[in-house]
Amino acid sequence: MTFFIQGFLVCGGLIIAIGAQNAFVLKQGLLKRNILAVILTCFVCDFVLISLGVLGLGSLISESTVATVALAIVGAVFLFVYGLRAFRSAYVGNAALDLNAENGGQSSSLKAVLTTLAITLLNPHVYLDCFAIIGGIAGTIPADKKLFFLLGALTTSALWFFSLGYGARLLIPLFKRPATWRVLDGIIGAVMWGIAYNLARYAVRMYGG
Repeated sequence: MTFFIQGFLVCGGLIIAIGAQNAFVLKQGLLKRNILAVILTCFVCDFVLISLGVLGLGSLISESTVATVALAIVGAVFLFVYGLRAFRSAYVGNAALDLNAENGGQSSSLKAVLTTLAITLLNPHVYLDCFAIIGGIAGTIPADKKLFFLLGALTTSALWFFSLGYGARLLIPLFKRPATWRVLDGIIGAVMWGIAYNLARYAVRMYGG
């Protein structure tokens, strides 16, 4: 149980932070659009990456300068464009959004999944978190106890994304006002651009080094 709690807390400290992935899940939850598909995509990504990190099989990506720089550049461009769209949405407004449309946006489920994959996998920091930090801590744990650590980390991931995605509905009364959407889109744009800037700086530093 000790190693389960350790995995739970370590993963929680990394995942419960304002970032591109969490911002996207929150918005999909508010819109009630493809939220289950988005949540499951996030969890599957965590399942694969965290498992690789704990089992010590994913260090090749995190140790490859070419791979991390390429991911940083592509991720920075993607997040810059996504952030630009968010700022535009904040400027124009989202008054036409229907928060009561339970089945709205079903036709764009593939797009939602692909966007989730891009936001998650094009950020090299996710590999550093899963392989270097989580994997590094798991490396100090006896082999027969690593499964408990892994289960704890994955439990955090599942609880967080389901709570964020479906718990967002509690905020719907607040988001019936267009002004609130403008604020959220502005925050999302700032988060995306902030991460894009850090990724670009990371790429320049790694390339220069």
